[in-house]
Amino acid sequence: MATLLHTVGRWFGWGGALGESKGDQYAAPTTALNDGLRNIGAEGALQMDTVWAAIDRRATTVASLPFFVYEQRNGQKVLARTSRLYTLLHDSPNSRMTPFEFWRAMMMNYDLRGNAYARVERAPDGEAVALWPMPADQVIPVVLDDGSMVYRYYINGDIAFLSDENVLHLKNLGNGTVGLAKLEFMRGTTDEQAKAQQSASKVFGNGGKPTGVLMIDATLKPGQRESLRANYGELATGSTSRLAVLEANMKYQQLGLSPEDQQLLETRQFGVEQFCRWLDVPPVLVYHSNVTAWGTGIEQIVDGWHKFSLRPILVGIEQAVRKRVMTPRQRATMTAEFSLDALLRGNAKDRTEIAAKKVQNGLATRNEMRQLENEPPIDGGDVITVQTNLLPIDKLGKVPTKGTSNADSENPIAQ
Repeated sequence: MATLLHTVGRWFGWGGALGESKGDQYAAPTTALNDGLRNIGAEGALQMDTVWAAIDRRATTVASLPFFVYEQRNGQKVLARTSRLYTLLHDSPNSRMTPFEFWRAMMMNYDLRGNAYARVERAPDGEAVALWPMPADQVIPVVLDDGSMVYRYYINGDIAFLSDENVLHLKNLGNGTVGLAKLEFMRGTTDEQAKAQQSASKVFGNGGKPTGVLMIDATLKPGQRESLRANYGELATGSTSRLAVLEANMKYQQLGLSPEDQQLLETRQFGVEQFCRWLDVPPVLVYHSNVTAWGTGIEQIVDGWHKFSLRPILVGIEQAVRKRVMTPRQRATMTAEFSLDALLRGNAKDRTEIAAKKVQNGLATRNEMRQLENEPPIDGGDVITVQTNLLPIDKLGKVPTKGTSNADSENPIAQ
């Protein structure tokens, strides 16, 4: 049946979540890997600690990076602090949110739903003055007959249609038109871990004692059995409210579970690694015990995560902002970039080494490096300097020193 549906779909130009078609665009899978999988939704997934931790780690890391806007002046890149775009991206995306809150909300939708949307509010001259995030579950992208796109936004019982030039759309892995709804594709994992969590809750809700046998050297009537269950049921549930006294040679035998079975350790630990693969977060960053799965240490793991996970996301956001938020005039004269230097703020050793190398090799002034550390400028700190041991070989011995005349400086022997 599934093969027939796919064949018919291809005939009419519809190929599922990865296909290209006009009309409403859907990002969920059209077939399920396993039958009977529950859809726990975004709220259900966020009740799992690993999902919450991974989503929060990615969202807060991206949101914590400053978003700078530069203007090209005489071939040089200068911070455009007085521009509307700088205020929008760096200081205040809208009247209700800080940049951190805005990008964290966008990243949560991006990771869970594969798409993040923000309505672009523009001034009469066309420049963006506010960005308002729209929940992904309330937005449906629509491809029109001419190939252009509009976005159907459901809010407060109303429907609003927004043109693509007024919507910032961040897309996760997908067909280029929409991103795939990751939470729907990982339904097998969320269903499995939800069942494991429910099983663990039942076991611990029973005091960690799943069952037991009360042995009696006599034949009981049905009424007596129910009376014994009522009187001695606490032996199985693990209650400590009273002391149970057994009479007439009665014996209680607990049917216990091993620690591995009781806590479902293997299943739940493997679930952490599964979620980390789905959400592209090293397990160590969500406080999983496995810290040697990649690289020689945690520092190398985090560095690799910055390069291979966060940086591609930032590039995608920068390009989406350039395409959907900036006007043609702004695109011709300005650029918007995240500053990755903020990722080194927590490591004083690395910051100091980088600053020293830049100053010693003439790549930055001392005052520029002091500004990054929020320190005041110093006299003479705006001069580009280099180490003298980096002079060209034909200049060796020709650098004048204090108290040496120019004539002497031209004579290597006089030095």
